[in-house]
Amino acid sequence: MKKLFLLFVFVLTLVSCTKNQRAKQWGGTADVTVEPNHKVVNVTWKDNDLWILVKPMAPNDVPETYMFYEKSSWGILNGKYVIKETKMK
Repeated sequence: MKKLFLLFVFVLTLVSCTKNQRAKQWGGTADVTVEPNHKVVNVTWKDNDLWILVKPMAPNDVPETYMFYEKSSWGILNGKYVIKETKMK
């Protein structure tokens, strides 16, 4: 019964977390696509929120994909964000 309760608490914790919290605290990969015609300049965390600094894309800019990931000292539960740019004419 105790194991079932612990499993229930663990599942409830995962379900109640946001996508940002799950990727940051429990590991895994989350995908983010920035608004079309915006270039990624910087990415950072503030508490459990991911902040992405962007600027308008120049006409000759090519959309890129960035990986923002954690390198933990233990090597487990590493979170990763794949941040994609898109370009529309």
